[in-house]
Amino acid sequence: MRSGSTSSPPRPGQRDAITLGLRQNLAQFMLLVAVNALVGGTLGQERTVLPLLAEKVFHLDQHTSSLTYILAFGVAKAATNYFAGTLSDRHGRKPVLVAGWLIALPVPLLLIFADSWGWIVAANVVLGISQGL
Repeated sequence: MRSGSTSSPPRPGQRDAITLGLRQNLAQFMLLVAVNALVGGTLGQERTVLPLLAEKVFHLDQHTSSLTYILAFGVAKAATNYFAGTLSDRHGRKPVLVAGWLIALPVPLLLIFADSWGWIVAANVVLGISQGL
């Protein structure tokens, strides 16, 4: 801003200017850190526990089980990522992100009540779709 100039108050419907800086945006930054920690922790727990569950409960080889659920997650996420940009352009980023979060809601229940390895793989497909959005 030049010296001597005054800024006019924002008009109705006009957005405020973007404020840059970590200190000015500390609340958003801390939310981002918390969300990333929770998502990372969740995926880390799943990647640690599922091979053991596959071996002890479903009597599967650890390598085979790891490959199936990681591949299911990866393929679903990659396919969803391909379309997520177009969806964001058409509907906006927020609705697409919220849809991703809502899609992830049944994943813990699918994992908890899974009575076959197919349900575990299905939960990872749903999780991949969620993460892709």
